[in-house]
Amino acid sequence: MRWFLAIIIIGLLVFIHELGHFLIARINGVEVEEFSLGFGPRLISRQIGRTRYSLKVLPLGGSCLMKGMDYDEEDDEESGETVSRDDLAGTAAEEGSYRAASPGRRAAILLAGPFFNFLLAFAAAVVVISAVGFDPARVLTVESGSPAEEAGLREGDTITAINGRKVVIGRDVNAFFTFEPLKEGDTLILQVERDGQTQSVAFQPENVTVCRMGITYDAGADAVRVSAVTEGSPLDEAGVRAGDVLTAIDGTPLGTAEELTAYLDDHPLTERPVRVTCLRDGEIFEVSVTPIPVTYLDTGFDYNMGRVKTDAPGVIRYSFYEVKFWIGMTVDSLKMLLTGQASINDLSGPVGIADIVGTTYEESRSEGVLMTFLSLLNLVILLSANLGVMNLLPIPGLDGGKLLFVIIEGVSGRPVNRRFENTIQLVAAALLMMLMVYVMYHDVMRLLT
Repeated sequence: MRWFLAIIIIGLLVFIHELGHFLIARINGVEVEEFSLGFGPRLISRQIGRTRYSLKVLPLGGSCLMKGMDYDEEDDEESGETVSRDDLAGTAAEEGSYRAASPGRRAAILLAGPFFNFLLAFAAAVVVISAVGFDPARVLTVESGSPAEEAGLREGDTITAINGRKVVIGRDVNAFFTFEPLKEGDTLILQVERDGQTQSVAFQPENVTVCRMGITYDAGADAVRVSAVTEGSPLDEAGVRAGDVLTAIDGTPLGTAEELTAYLDDHPLTERPVRVTCLRDGEIFEVSVTPIPVTYLDTGFDYNMGRVKTDAPGVIRYSFYEVKFWIGMTVDSLKMLLTGQASINDLSGPVGIADIVGTTYEESRSEGVLMTFLSLLNLVILLSANLGVMNLLPIPGLDGGKLLFVIIEGVSGRPVNRRFENTIQLVAAALLMMLMVYVMYHDVMRLLT
C-alpha cells in the first residue's frame, strides 16, 4: 500500500508541475511535442493534435518536451549544412518553438512548473486547515520559578516573535529552536501578545539535568501519540516507534497528553526502571525502560503544537502562510546543507518519500479515513512546496538553471550559445541522476538497517 500511495502522490506532484509548463507554453504559442509522466519506455502513448501524451515505466518524474527546446547536433550533420555562430546561438528559431518565444515568455514557461506546485500546496492547505485548523503559537505552561516566569512570561501568551524572527504558528517556534539552537549564555527575547497588548520578555535559559525516555509527543493532543523517538534512547532500544500510543506508565492509565504531562510533573523520572504500556495497530504491549539523565538548556515554557479551527478568512490567511512556512523550511534546510550542518545523507529520494508516505499512512489509519486522507494531504503540502523550491535552484538541468540562461540572454540582449547550453544541461542532468542514485541507495540501506 505504501508504494501505491507514494506513486500516486509523486505522480500528482509531477503531473501538476509539468501541467504548469504545458499550459503556459500553449498560452504563449509554444508547441509541446510530448507530455509524459515517468521515465523510460512508454507504457501507454497517444498522439492528440501535435502533442503526444505518454505514461512511462518508471514513475519517478515526467517531462514537457517543447518544440526546439534542445539543440540537436545530429540535425546539422544530417542536413549537411554549415551552421553559423548565430544559428548555434538560437537566432534562427522555428515558428512555434520554445526558442522563438521571447525571453520573458520563456521565463514564464519555466516558472510555471514551480508556481503550480505552490498552487497545489495552497489548495491542499485550504482543505487541511478548513478541516482541522491551524496551530496558534500559544504558551501552554510556564515552569514555576523559572527564568521565563521571572521575566514575566505567562500561560496563554501568544508568541509573535523570537529574537526578531517572526512567529505565526506553533511550528515557527519549533523551527527556530531547530535551525537556531540555543547555546549556553544566549538570551531569548520573546515578543508576546497578551490581552491585545504586545510585550517583550527577555531571559537566559538555564542548564537543567533531567531523566528522559526519549520520545516527543503533542502536549495538547487527545492521546499520548508518539510523534518521534530519539535514536539510541531507552524507548528506541525497547522498540517503541513513532505512531505508538502510550496508554499507561507504571500502571497509571493515560487518556490524554495532558495527563502524561501532569503525571511526569508529580512523578519525575529517575534512573530507575519504569513500565510503559503502549498501543500499536490495536494491540497492547508493555516495555520496561530505564530513563537516562540528559542535560539541556531549558526555556522554562511549553508551547502549543495542536490545531484549532478558524473562520473562512483565517483559512485563506493560514493556508498562504502554510505554504510560506514549508518554503522557508526547505530554504533553511538547504542552508544547513551548504554550511555543513546537514549532509547529503540527510536527503531523501523516491524510496525515502515512499517510506514517509507509508509511515504517515500507518500512523493515521487507526484514526479513520478522513484523518488518514488529511495526514497524506498534509504531506502533499510539504512535498509540493519542497519540489517547487528545489526546481527554482539555479542549477543546470533544473528549471532554475534554464531560467538562469534566459536571464543572461535578457540582460545581454544576445542568446547563449545553444551547443554550450545544451552541453551544460546534459552534464548537470547526468550529475543530478548520479546524486539521485546515491540518495536512493542510501534510502534503501537506511530502511534495511
